[in-house]
Amino acid sequence: MRYVEKSVYRDENLILLRLLKQCRVEAGMTQAAFAQALERPQSFASDIERGLRRLDLVQLRDICEALNISLVEFVQRFENELALSNRAGE
Repeated sequence: MRYVEKSVYRDENLILLRLLKQCRVEAGMTQAAFAQALERPQSFASDIERGLRRLDLVQLRDICEALNISLVEFVQRFENELALSNRAGE
């Protein structure tokens, strides 16, 4: 059986967290405003950005909607960041 490293410890997760924060900042939102748009406490936004809270696809879609970015666009940006990171690591 092949061991798969937990995703919270993978470089991809760090890229995801960085991109989520970057999109929030680009949207001109504080963590408090972002959390309010999601109808959640500010600690929810903080926990997401610090990697303390795992997201499912439905939550990610809601987050993208709150940040005024499509899920498809977000995933494309994520893939682009991964590609840049992989090239830098070669």
